[in-house]
Amino acid sequence: MDIIETEAPIDLQKPELYLNRELSLLEFNKRVLAQAKDEKVPLLERLNYLCISCSNLDEFFEVRVASVIQMASIDPKAVGPDGLTPSEQLELIAVHAHQLVEEQYKVLNEILIPKLAKENIRFIRRKEWTESQHKWLEAFFNDELLPILTPVGLDSAHPFPRILNKSLNFIISLTGKDAFGRNSGRAILQAPRALPRIIQLPVDETSSNGGASFVFLSSIIHAFVDQLFNGMNVKGCYQFRVTRNSDFFVDDDAIDDLLLAVEGELAMRNYGDEVRLEIDANCPDETVSFLLDRFEMTRDRLFLVDGPVNLNRIQEINDLIGRPDLKFPPYKPLVPQQLERTKDIFAAIRRHDILLHHPFESFSPVVEFIRQAAVSPEVLAIKQTLYRTGTDSPIVSALIKAARAGKVVTVVIELRARFDEKANIGLAAKLQEAAVHVVYGVVGYKTHAKMCLVLRREGKQLRNYVHLGTGNYHPKTAQIYTDYGLFSCDKELGEDVRRVFAQLTSLGKVTKLNKLLQSPFTLHSGLMEKIEREIRHAKNGKPAKIIFQVNAVVEEQCIKALYRASQAGVEVKLIVRGVCCLRPGVLGVSENIEVRSIIGRFLEHARVYAFENDGNKEVYASSADLMNRNMFRRVEVFFPIENKKLQARVLHNLDLYLTDNSQAWILQSDGSYQHLKQTDAEESIQVQSLLMHEAQ
Repeated sequence: MDIIETEAPIDLQKPELYLNRELSLLEFNKRVLAQAKDEKVPLLERLNYLCISCSNLDEFFEVRVASVIQMASIDPKAVGPDGLTPSEQLELIAVHAHQLVEEQYKVLNEILIPKLAKENIRFIRRKEWTESQHKWLEAFFNDELLPILTPVGLDSAHPFPRILNKSLNFIISLTGKDAFGRNSGRAILQAPRALPRIIQLPVDETSSNGGASFVFLSSIIHAFVDQLFNGMNVKGCYQFRVTRNSDFFVDDDAIDDLLLAVEGELAMRNYGDEVRLEIDANCPDETVSFLLDRFEMTRDRLFLVDGPVNLNRIQEINDLIGRPDLKFPPYKPLVPQQLERTKDIFAAIRRHDILLHHPFESFSPVVEFIRQAAVSPEVLAIKQTLYRTGTDSPIVSALIKAARAGKVVTVVIELRARFDEKANIGLAAKLQEAAVHVVYGVVGYKTHAKMCLVLRREGKQLRNYVHLGTGNYHPKTAQIYTDYGLFSCDKELGEDVRRVFAQLTSLGKVTKLNKLLQSPFTLHSGLMEKIEREIRHAKNGKPAKIIFQVNAVVEEQCIKALYRASQAGVEVKLIVRGVCCLRPGVLGVSENIEVRSIIGRFLEHARVYAFENDGNKEVYASSADLMNRNMFRRVEVFFPIENKKLQARVLHNLDLYLTDNSQAWILQSDGSYQHLKQTDAEESIQVQSLLMHEAQ
């Protein structure tokens, strides 16, 4: 009897099959920074991309690096799917983050500042000030800065002050004695956050070529800091900035009042543990060592920078300069024709489902939907989730108006929406004052789903109208984030949304839903089953294909399922804006998986899940990414787009994303990304530009 050798199955848990989450996030920031170097992007937009990359890096340290540092102290031997310990991750993060920061300042100093100067937009350094400019800036210092700046001399009575998270500070070396005979040798100066970080010189102080001239606030303080220390000699003045752990912990088991718990943690956010120290590159090593000791930090988290320590604040000049030729052309999204033709949005929804694609199409119908619900006498109740809304939200105004008109208005507010906690606490108070029934979601599970339900009496029946979205109810971000929103009065879908709201407000048990998948209950298992179905189709020789458009791919079980799909011959296309821990192109595992990232004018934010299903195509949308938190620690909904025309439209859009050869980056198996550029023979395809054109 012959022995037939069979190849052992590949272990899909091998660490080498998984990319590190933190390094993948740094790769995303590299792609953002690459936009600042792209000659095809308008110049002021390039500066904006530089600022965004810096802002992203701030949050990366505040949240992601902070969590790795905590894990290193709590469980130093813990490893993730990639097999790296916390210490190993921190070592790699330090290498890549330092390279990124070095590139950021190189882009600023060697590319953008010279190019802006050619456009008569100048950043004037101290050594370049004219005598007239020096006088104007000295007067500005004396009139605007001197009265509010408060240096602190370091001695036994004045210990090293508490430094606010991400604030601009200066360490000053001094000689001589003050009025009381003290000679500490050092002082700390904190720049109030209310101060602008760049100062525009008046027109008569710019060069004869016109244009606009700016001076960094740090340069002004450096130049005139000696006026704060009468009779003493300033030997040196160096800016620095500390980034702190800004993620906070709320003990779900010990919460009696979630609002009070969040308020208590917010008070500590500005003084969390130090995770990064940025210092002027000209600072003497002795002073650098002094600051490192004070903050108990090692040099791997030290960044010596050649320029302002808060680069993202340069973004302010976009509002100060009226140069439309250096910005993206204005784009005004239109309202779809089916909504333009009727004043009654409910009548339009009754005719058929309506799908909006923002920002290519206007967000105003969403506002109008809630506004009409607020004033319609047929509407009995409105239920809505709010995660981020922005200031002076017209949606909030409409909800308040509805409550004051006697309608039953219920709003589920997520108090723990990161960096919007304070705003949401204020929002909750504002709504409660108007007699809106406010619920803070579920302890232990962030309510991230984007849902609005309007209950309307029509004749002898009650009808549910719903809006389900992939993005927040935030009119401003809807102008710059790509998202989908679905209007429907489908009976089963409306009943599903009603049941989810009942679950959030009444603490009822899990109920079976007709069409929605919901985390933390059925979303993950339902998604896995749909992937397994594609695997079965492929093995049976039937059409099988998966296209996911998401912000992140992290959850290990989903990655394994996609690996199995690739092994079975399923074509897998992933459009992933940011983090991707799946490693494509591995022989025998993921050679049928392509991962691409689109970086363009708008921030890709939509989540779409499409399945070939043997020709019976299914398309879902959601606010959930392929992440553990979305699957198991958040309340999310996964909703179907069933109307065939709308489904075809979404699939068409996905095809455009998959053919983009200008804004697309392809993930390589080593974790790096390669910018996909068209050849001379190819026509340039920019998906966001095409979608803007089609929407018009």
